[in-house]
Amino acid sequence: QVQLVESGGGLVQPGGSLRLSCAASGSGFRLNDMAWHRQAPGKERELVARVRSGGNKEYADSVKGRFTASRDNAKNTIDLQMNALKPEDTAVYYCEADYWVITPGQTEAGRSWGQGTQVTVSS
Repeated sequence: QVQLVESGGGLVQPGGSLRLSCAASGSGFRLNDMAWHRQAPGKERELVARVRSGGNKEYADSVKGRFTASRDNAKNTIDLQMNALKPEDTAVYYCEADYWVITPGQTEAGRSWGQGTQVTVSS
């Protein structure tokens, strides 16, 4: 019921920057937490950054000081500014959103994932 569309991935040299964007769309929903995850080849998906509905943020230790997540609640978007990129940041990055679907007399929780966007850091 909530669709997520990501953009902004690509190829960048080590030390470079990229900005990922994710937009949520649908009807009758209210977003809760939003997050970015990533999955490198042969590895499990891991949390990169989460922005809670109240604005609190958390980051993976490996990206602290380099990545910044930001939300625009009016636009239902979350961005991920990635600086000082390293080859080990190479992965498919996925947007995640937790939400409430509100209908008369009922509130239902849901979670959606984006389709993923490839980030490759290589010289």
